[in-house]
This record gives sequence, structure tokens and C-alpha cells, in this order.
Amino acid sequence: MGKARPRRPAPRAPSKANPNPFEVKVNRQKFHILGRKTRHDVGLPGVSRARAIRKRTQTLLKEYKERDKSNVFKDKRFGEYDHSLTPEEKMMKRFALEHQRHHEKKNIYNLNEDEELTHYGQSLADIEKHNDIVDSDSDAGDQGTLSAELTAAHFGGGGGLLSKKTSQQEGAEGAKPKSRKELIEELIAKSKQEKRERQTQREDALELTEKLDQDWKEIHTLLSHKTSKSENKEKKEKPKPDAYDMMVRELGFEMKAQPSNRMKTEEQLAREELERLQKLEAERRRRMLGKDEDEDRKRPAHLSADDLNDDFILDKDDRRLLSYTDGKMNVEEDVQEEQDREAGGQENEEEEGEEGSEEEEEEDAEESGSADGHSDLESSVDSEEESVQPIGGQGQSPVRTGLVPGREKAQREPGAELPYTFAAPESCEELRSLLAGRPLEEQLLVLERIRKCSHPSLAEGNKAKLEKLFSFLLEYVGDLATNDPPNLRLIDKLAVHLYQLCQMFPSSASDAVRFVLRDAMHDMEAMIEAKGRTVFPGLDVLIYLKIAGLLFPTSDFRHPVVTPALVCMSQILTKCLVLSLQDVVKGLFVCCLFLDYVSLSQRFIPELISFLLGILYIATPNKQSQGHTLVHPFRALGKNSELLLVSDEEDIITWQRGRLSLHWATGLSTLTATKANHIRLSCLATGLALLKRCVDMYGALPSFRAVIWPLRALLAERLVACSHPQELKELSRSILTETARQTRPFRPLVCERSRPAPLRLFAPRLVKVLEFGRRQGSSREEQERKRLVHRHRREFKGAVREIRKDSQFLARVQLSEILERDAERKRKVKQLFSSLATQEGEWKALRRKKFKK
Repeated sequence: MGKARPRRPAPRAPSKANPNPFEVKVNRQKFHILGRKTRHDVGLPGVSRARAIRKRTQTLLKEYKERDKSNVFKDKRFGEYDHSLTPEEKMMKRFALEHQRHHEKKNIYNLNEDEELTHYGQSLADIEKHNDIVDSDSDAGDQGTLSAELTAAHFGGGGGLLSKKTSQQEGAEGAKPKSRKELIEELIAKSKQEKRERQTQREDALELTEKLDQDWKEIHTLLSHKTSKSENKEKKEKPKPDAYDMMVRELGFEMKAQPSNRMKTEEQLAREELERLQKLEAERRRRMLGKDEDEDRKRPAHLSADDLNDDFILDKDDRRLLSYTDGKMNVEEDVQEEQDREAGGQENEEEEGEEGSEEEEEEDAEESGSADGHSDLESSVDSEEESVQPIGGQGQSPVRTGLVPGREKAQREPGAELPYTFAAPESCEELRSLLAGRPLEEQLLVLERIRKCSHPSLAEGNKAKLEKLFSFLLEYVGDLATNDPPNLRLIDKLAVHLYQLCQMFPSSASDAVRFVLRDAMHDMEAMIEAKGRTVFPGLDVLIYLKIAGLLFPTSDFRHPVVTPALVCMSQILTKCLVLSLQDVVKGLFVCCLFLDYVSLSQRFIPELISFLLGILYIATPNKQSQGHTLVHPFRALGKNSELLLVSDEEDIITWQRGRLSLHWATGLSTLTATKANHIRLSCLATGLALLKRCVDMYGALPSFRAVIWPLRALLAERLVACSHPQELKELSRSILTETARQTRPFRPLVCERSRPAPLRLFAPRLVKVLEFGRRQGSSREEQERKRLVHRHRREFKGAVREIRKDSQFLARVQLSEILERDAERKRKVKQLFSSLATQEGEWKALRRKKFKK
């Protein structure tokens, strides 16, 4: 028996290698909960890191290496992506395309390919064989072509053709052949016959065409037969076009927009206006001096057609005698003096020519751009001397010619013409001299021309000149207001120029207006400090306050000009004593200004209400005051406590209501008693009208009842009982009615009603337990939403972590590529240096051998 072979042990499963204890990370839990399954309590960071690196190497690294490659495999077989074709149809189409590709010509310039070329459907190979001989008889009917027989007969080379035809005829007839002459005659007869046939065909075609046209005309008249009026009436009337159709037709006939010229800028318009005024001024000077329009222009002398310009005669003998002194000619001095004299004369002529050309240009511009060349007839002769523009330079003052006293009378002559150009005045006196003695229209025209000639866009210093002009014009308005009587109409017209200058230079305009108001306030304060009381300012200050309201916005909460003006008016109404009718008129004018200032903002002015209360008080008899109290500047008892009281019945009857004139603020010293009473009644009517405006404006105030109560008591107790005109009584009653309508009753103060706060209940809050181990206190939807939010947050953090790891992996790959490139470059450099060193060594060894020999 042989030995039994030892039985091999069964292969066992490879036992799991024990991990390195330094690579194992234990995630310790803070609390051990019974029944909870824990995962990832023990982790292997090294293994996880290696697995992640391997995965990134297979995916991310491959994408990184193929980032600049765009190779994409596309199947361009016919019908591959067309699901509507069956596989058999796809194969048939592909087979047909394959055969077509084989039979197509690969190169259009390769003529050696087996391809049959054609011409008009015939093969070129057949055409080259000349098998198709064209018969000349078949082309006999074509116009403009020559038959072969005719060509052969007339141009030679027809011997073969004639012999061929002769042989044919001999074969056919067996008769004697015709001679050449007979053949040519026969050919000519045949061609003439063909020509006659073609002529006959053309005539027949023309006759048929005319007949067809005639038949068509007859048929056309039948087709275009118009129906009679009776038949038209029987037909239905056409519907009238509606509004839309009419509008469309109107739009079709409307004028279309035409292109216009480019709009000019403000600087261009100002420059054109200045040039127009300058040329008009030059024309005015020419007319004033009596010069003819064509006087300066040189007229050429008349020359005949046969004149050869050979009649030239010297004006004087230019020949000079020669003389010598000490061997030198002494004629040079005389010649030099004569040359200097001639040069001076030429310069004068050039200057005169330039002036003449300038005047001609100005005259042409006047004719083209001016339509009012003779409109301004009242002017001064010496004003043209003032219109000389100053030459501005450093250290130089403008040289101007003032008015000559002896010529003031001539200045105002109506026959003189107003200059067209004026220089900006440098002082207020100069402005007065320009405007003195001129009517209203001329003064306004002078100011307009000053503004146009000194527009800021024309020169650098014109802005400062116009800013000064505003101050001078404001001072001039004050002078007009202080005159007796004041020229209010001219002031009203000058306000337009003030407004335009204020719009151009608002900063300097506000400074100028604020300056005059500051002076007025300082005068009032100085008088109060000196005498303890003050009077109403002059009419010029009131005009300044009115102009300030016109030039600047009065509805602003704060304004650098309007706010001081309001303070100034408040001081006037509270500190100025009312001593005469002029003061009453001035005070009412200030009240009107107050209402104009606050018409938009509806700001409450207590000084206005107090002054109107005083006006009503001095218009009633003095009695013990009930329900109202007077404030300064009015007094309950005294000399002027009944200043507006009228007791004459005749004056009351003859009074007619009208507007309170501002002229009454000055020059009331020579009034009669009747006129004074009429002015008193007019002041009372103006005060009542202002009070009605105040009632309408302040009716919505919560304190309206307390504000208007003194005025209402005065109206109800005293003014209605006085013997005033019926119109004033009706106005008083309407004010009382309006105050009663707008007066609102006061509501008593009561404590705020509020619901009592309930006591706090300590009832337990029952929460249904939906799922153990979860957050409670919410519904199932809320728990699902919280779970999704928690999951989204966790996934977001994981994605950010993976992106960060991918970036680090790519950074390591890029760093390794850079290190590899650097190492390869160093290796190549080292190799080059070693090869160079070897060559150098060999060269030196060879050199040493040569030296040894």
C-alpha cells in the first residue's frame, strides 16, 4: 500500500488586518442613550483620505487634464437620429448616398476623369464628328441669317456646293447641268420670293392685330356702359364713412413735419443781438452825420468800350535836379521825406478804408437783421459818446465821456434817435444820466439794450457788470418811489428787468435785496434807540418788500431773503406808530404783502390779525372794550384812537368803493375834508376785505375760534351799529356769517378710553406628542420643514467641504506639475552645461597639443 497523501487544509478567508491604532479615531459620545444605534463611532481618517484621493484621481484629475480638449464623437450617418425612419429605409438611403459619392466628380479642374461633356443636351464627342450637317433650306425663313447657298455664291468657296448640287441634279434629272450664271439667277429669284413671302406675312399679322384692336374697343365700350340715374337711385345708397374712416382720411391730408434748422444756444443769440445793435448804431450815426449810403464807396470812372488806357497823364513832375556837395548827391533827404509823406498818406487811406468797410458791414447787417431802423426817434446826441465801451486792462480805468450840461436840452429833443448800443453803467449816477429825461418806453429799451450788449457770454467781465446793474437798478427804483408823486408805472415795468437779472444771477440779487432791507431795519432800530418810537418807513422800503416777494419764492420754510423780509414787515406792523392816514395806508399795504407772502404756505401771522383789529377799532367810537384787547402800536384812548371814524352823513352817502391807491401813502397834506373821509372809508373797506381773506385762509386752524373771537366781538358790537355805507355793513355781515360757519365747537378733554387688561391665566399648554425623540411643539408640516432645512444645511456644509478639498487637490496637482517642469528644466540645463564643459575640455586639450608641437 502506498502512503496516503497528506490532505491539504482548506483555504481560509484572509483575516482582516488589524488597523494601526494611531490611525483609528474614536468619536466619543457625551451621553450613552439606551437603545440608540450609533454609527461612525470609530473612524479611519487615513483610509477615508486615501479613498477620496483615489476617487478624485479617477474623476477630477481626468477632467483637469482634458479641460482644454474638445474632441466629441458624433455619428453623422444619415438618419441615425431620425426615429421616424425604419432601419431598412436608413440602409437604402445610405446605399444611395454612397453610390452618389462614388460617381461625383472629385475635382472640378481634373479633365482626365471619365466624364461625358455635353452642349445643349448633345454630347461634345458627337458634335466633333460633324455628323449633323445643317441644311441651308431649313433656315431660309429666319431673318438676319445667311443660307449656305447664298454664302457660297457671294463670298466664294461655293464651287464645291454648286458642283455638288449639279451632280445631284444630274443624278435626279439626267439633264444638262446648269451653268453658273443660271444658278445665280435662280438663287436670286428664290431669295426675292422668300422676301416677298415674309413681307406678306408681316402685313397679314398687322391687319389681324388692327382688327383685334378694333373688336376689343367695341367690346370694351359694352363692358364700360354706365348705368342711368334711375338705376342708381334704385340701388342701395352707399354707407356713410364712420368716424374712424374720416380720421384716417384727415391724417392722410395732414401736413407732415418738415426738418427745421438747429436751435441756437443762448450765447449765439446774444452775440447775434449784439452785432445787430452795433450795426444799427453805425447806421444811426451815418444818418445823424448826413452821410449818404453810397458816399464812402468808390465809384469807378466810366470807360468806353474802345478805351485802351493809353491816356495816362502824370499829376505832377516827379523829376528832380541833381546837386552835389563835397562830391555827394544831396537829393536823398528830399526823396526820403517824400517817401515818408507818401507812406503816411497810404496808412491814413488804409485806416479810412477799414473804417469804411466796417461801416458798410454794419449797414448791411442793419438792412438784413433790423426791421425798426427808424422806430426810436427820441434820443440824445451825446449818448453816443457814452456808448463807447471801456477797455478793460490791469491798472487802467474805463474812460467815459459824461454829459455836457449845455447839451441836456438838446438831449431831450424828440427829433434825435436812440442809440442802439449802450455800455453797462459803472455807477448809479451814470444809470440815472442814461435814463434821465427819457419817456417810459425809451428807458425800458435802453435797459434792454444794455443787457443785450453786456451779455455774460460776449465778454469775460460782463457778468460783474450786470450784477452791478441789478444793484443800480434797485437803487434807481428806490429813487423813483421817493419822488413826489412816485412813478409807480415805471417801477412796475422795471420789475420785469429785475426779475430777468435775478434769474441770471440769483446770488448777487439776493445779496443786493438783503442789503437794502438791512439798511431799512438799521434805520428803524436807530430811531427807536434815539426817540423810543419810530414811524412807518418810506414808500421805497415798501416797494423793496414787494419786489422781494416777486423775485424769490415765498413758500419756503426758510429763505435768505424772504425770511428777513417777513421779519421786517412784522417789525413795521408792531413798532411803527399809526399817526396819520398815510400810516394807515402803508400798514394796509404791508398787510396785503403779508397775505401775498403766505398765500401758498398759509402760515399764521399774529401781527397781521392784531393790526387789522386795530384798524377796525380806530374806525369805531371809543367805548369800553369788551372781549378784545389792543396791542401796540394802537391805543384805546388818545389823539388817534378815532382816526378812521367818519361822522359826516353826506360824505358817507357820496363815497364809492374803489381800490386803495398807493399814491395816498405820500402827499395827503392838501386834502379836503370830504376827500379825507372818502380815504378813511376806503381804508376801512380794504381792512374788511383783508379780514375776509384771513378768515378764509385760517378757517381750518384748530385755534381759529380763539384767534377770530376779538374781531368778531368788535364787528358784532360796534362796527355794525355805526353809520357806515350799506356796502361796508354787508361786508361785515358776510364776515360774521363766514366766521360762524367755520367756527368749530371745542371738545371737552376726557380720559382715553381703553379696555381693561385681563388677568394673566396660568393654564397649562397641552402639546400633542407626534413622535418621540423629535422636537415637539409644532405640527407635522412644520416638523417636515424643519427636517428639510436641517438636511439642506447639512448638505450645504458637506458641499462646501468637498469643494474646499477639491480645490486643495487641484492645488497640489498644479504644484506637482510646476515642480516637475522645474526639475526637467534644471536637468536639461545641467545636461547642457555638462556638454559644454566636455566640449570646452576637448577644445583645450586640442589646443595644448598644438602648442606642444
